[in-house]
Amino acid sequence: MDAETRDALAGYHPLGRFGTPRDIAGITAFLLSDAGRWVSGQLLHTDGGFTARF
Repeated sequence: MDAETRDALAGYHPLGRFGTPRDIAGITAFLLSDAGRWVSGQLLHTDGGFTARF
């Protein structure tokens, strides 16, 4: 994706930016930890609220 397209699409995102690997790493670390041990069989939308707008 070129910079112009990325900048244009970021304006549609509720957080005003795209996710980073660090954003996903936090969720993954939680799910693999003891704290996330009861989470199973779920579909987690890890898009920073993008799909919640619709």
